[in-house]
Amino acid sequence: MSDDEADPELLALLRQSLGLGPPSASAPPNTRVLESAEYVYDNSIDVSIVSGGTKSAASSIWQTMQEKDISTDTWSDHELHPKAKNEGTVNFIFTMDLLNFSFWSELDEERRFQVEYRDKKWTGYWSLVAILQRALEEGTPISSPSFWIDASDEQLRHVFRSSTDEAMPLLDERISLLRETAQILEDCFDGSILNVVNQANKSAAAFVNLLVDYFPGFRDEHAFHGKTVRFYKRAQILVADLWAAFSRQDYGAFDDIGHITIFPDYRIPQMLQSLNVLWYSPRLEAKIKRKEELKSGEHLEVEIRGCSIWAVELLRREMIKQHPEAKDKINSILIDFFLYDTCKEREAAAEKSGIKVDLLPHHRTRSIWY
Repeated sequence: MSDDEADPELLALLRQSLGLGPPSASAPPNTRVLESAEYVYDNSIDVSIVSGGTKSAASSIWQTMQEKDISTDTWSDHELHPKAKNEGTVNFIFTMDLLNFSFWSELDEERRFQVEYRDKKWTGYWSLVAILQRALEEGTPISSPSFWIDASDEQLRHVFRSSTDEAMPLLDERISLLRETAQILEDCFDGSILNVVNQANKSAAAFVNLLVDYFPGFRDEHAFHGKTVRFYKRAQILVADLWAAFSRQDYGAFDDIGHITIFPDYRIPQMLQSLNVLWYSPRLEAKIKRKEELKSGEHLEVEIRGCSIWAVELLRREMIKQHPEAKDKINSILIDFFLYDTCKEREAAAEKSGIKVDLLPHHRTRSIWY
C-alpha cells in the first residue's frame, strides 16, 4: 500500500463509528430502538418535545419516584403477577407479553370486555393476566407452547372468554400468534422458552434482537420517511418484566438493562402530553379528542410512539443532570412503570370521585404491537 492510499482497516472503523457500515462482530448488541426514536423526532411534523416541560417534569417525576420508592421490588406485589421465581414464571411472562396488546374498548365499563376472577372484574392489561391465572387454576396449561399447538380453537376461545358480550379484541390474531410462536420455538429452540432466554447470555439487547429476528409477532418495525424504524414494545417489555419479576437475578439478570427504552403504547404518550413534555399539533389533538382511529404505521401514529421514546430518554438525561446520584438508580423501564401507573391512578381516582380527569384521551390504534 502506497503512502497516499487509505488504510482499509482504519476506513472501515471510521465508517462504523459514523454508522455508515455494518456493525463490528465484536460490538455489543444494539436494538437500534433509541436511534429510531431520535430519527422519528428529528423528522416529525405533528409531535414535538417541549424543552421547558421536559425539565420541569424531570424534577417532579424524580421527586415523586423517590417518595414512592419506585423499583422492581413492587412488580410481584400485585395479586395477579406470579410470585415464584422459577421456569414456570418465565413461561408465564413470555405468554403474557406475547399477547400483551390492544385491550381498549369504546363501550362503558359494564359492557366492555372484562374477566371475572377471584371475585373481581378485570379489564385492560390485567384482564389478560387474570385469564392466564384462571386457566392455570383450571388445569389448562396455557403457558405451555405445546398446548398452543395441540389445543383446538374452541379450547383457546374458552380460555380467553369474556364475562360480557364483547369478546377479547383481536382474539383471532392472538390465537394465530400463539400457534406461530409455538412452531418457531419447536423448530428453533427445542420447544423451550428458556432456551431463548439462555441464548441471550444475560444481554437485554441480545434478547430483544433474538425475539424480533426469530418471531414475526415481536417485529414491531415501521417505514417512516424512507427508513425502517424499530419500537419493539412487547419484546422490550418482556425483558423488563423478567428483570423485575426475578429481582434482577437469575432469569432476570441482564448486564445491559440500560439499553431498554420505554414501551411505546397508549398510556405513556397520554401521560407525557398531560405533563407538557409532548406537544401535539392542532390537527392531531383534534383527531385524538374525537377518538378517530389512527392506523398502525401511519405517520401520525409513528410520530407519537417515536417521540415518546425520545422524550423519556431526554427526561432520563435531565434527571441525571439535575440529580447526579440518579445515574445508578434510574432507567427508562422504571420511568415507564411510574408514568403508566400514575396515568391509571389518575383515571381511577377521577372515576371514584366523579370528577372529570384532565387528560387528553389516549390515541386509538388497533394493532398487535401494543
